[in-house]
Amino acid sequence: MAPKKGAPAEEKLQLGRPGNNLKIGVVGLPNVGKSTFFNAITNSAVAAENYPFCTIDPEESRVAVPDERLDWMNEKYKPAGKTPAFLTVIDIAGLVKGAAEGAGLGNAFLSHISAVDGIFHMIRAFTDPDVVHVEGEMDPARDLEIIHNELRLKDVAMLNKYIDLNQRVIDRMGGGGSVEDKKKKDEFAIVLRVRDWVAKGNDVRKGEWSNKDIEVINAQSLLTAKPVTYLVNVSEKDYARKKNKYLLPIKKWIDENNPGDKLIPFSGVFESNLAALPDAAQRKAYTEEMKVESAFPKIITTGYDSLNLMHFFTAGEKEVRAWTCRKGAKMTDAARSIHNDIADSLIQVDVMKFDELKAAGGEAELKAAGRLLTRSKDAIIEDGDIVYFRSGMGRAKK
Repeated sequence: MAPKKGAPAEEKLQLGRPGNNLKIGVVGLPNVGKSTFFNAITNSAVAAENYPFCTIDPEESRVAVPDERLDWMNEKYKPAGKTPAFLTVIDIAGLVKGAAEGAGLGNAFLSHISAVDGIFHMIRAFTDPDVVHVEGEMDPARDLEIIHNELRLKDVAMLNKYIDLNQRVIDRMGGGGSVEDKKKKDEFAIVLRVRDWVAKGNDVRKGEWSNKDIEVINAQSLLTAKPVTYLVNVSEKDYARKKNKYLLPIKKWIDENNPGDKLIPFSGVFESNLAALPDAAQRKAYTEEMKVESAFPKIITTGYDSLNLMHFFTAGEKEVRAWTCRKGAKMTDAARSIHNDIADSLIQVDVMKFDELKAAGGEAELKAAGRLLTRSKDAIIEDGDIVYFRSGMGRAKK
């Protein structure tokens, strides 16, 4: 049925759990460089031995999301503190063929993937006789197929388990039943459709789903519903010369199977060497010598964006800070990132647009130009907004 004339359009639901503290997992075959990547990006100490299952428990770390706007505000306000937005990264041990059926330590690792909200899918595109390839010969397209097949097989198994548990109950309901019975039958029908879609070799995230479908899908925590960013690990030499013979077939596979997904080449060796240097001057000298920059800023911001996250700012003499919220969030949802009490008693919001603030030269000049905006608590917050929440608690954040 078409919506009534003048009625507001239904808000499109998003795949994935709601929330601002979302996590992204690093996934791939053993020995593709996941732990080396994780060590470098977080400066942590995860074991990176040449052994397929050296990372048994997923390691977790928060990495700062780079943003030049925050740097500019830090220079302008000269606050006592500066706090960036963060992306939580999880290092998940390698999957092998047959993981969905328990091969290797597959069931445990797949459950770790179920607990994250997005995926960095890492592909090996370097040769090294000292680092064995779990499948023997190098074949990145085959490696991509293995991981995607294992995720899909696990989804099919989870959906079949739901179907097996509920089939008899649904059959007993027949054609009639209560409102609650109809709801259960609708949900069961959706699960059947999703199972058939995945069983045909499709990822859930690539389907066209209604809001009712998405509500059911989100309750299942399906692996192929999660956004994917592909990270291609090349040798330091190839990264410096910006050439690698495997990049084209990898790009071709992604375009054919998951068009629109992002691919980012990087070198685990280069990033590891760079992270090991003790100060900024030496790191700058190393990048100048190699004539390349770190890929980590692009990787972090792409992963953050893939989770449909953005950030807004609060700024003042005490602190400038980037806060995380989902794209399309209302002011109340954004305020909840700071404190539930602020959101619950929110009255209105003072908003400065970053580009206007920078162009004006400062907050006083912006206000003098009449560009300090007032928004209702139900207004949509936009990426880069600098906000002052006015709530029953007083001027909640500055």
